[in-house]
Amino acid sequence: MLAIIGLVTGVVLAVVFRPELPFWLQPYLPIMIVAALDALVGAARASLEHTFSDKVFAVSFISNVAIAAVIVWLGDLIGVGSQLSTAVLVVLGIRIFTNAAVIRRLVLHA
Repeated sequence: MLAIIGLVTGVVLAVVFRPELPFWLQPYLPIMIVAALDALVGAARASLEHTFSDKVFAVSFISNVAIAAVIVWLGDLIGVGSQLSTAVLVVLGIRIFTNAAVIRRLVLHA
């Protein structure tokens, strides 16, 4: 319940204050969002498997976002940012769909 309250509060604050992302950070936002979704889907899986830990979730969420952004940033520095962005998105996409498949099996028993 606390997570839902936090989500609603965050959405309301974003709508009211309309924060702007710095220009230099905008290319990294899609990768950061996908990394955050990976952590969220992993948390949902852990919750259904009764192995969820809020500390593990918090560390996973922050580290996934930071590591994904750093990988793409390093790629930008050496001139292969778009290729590394694609690689990060593919890896995180595979993780998301793998966790989603496990969630589907746990929920539907199929």
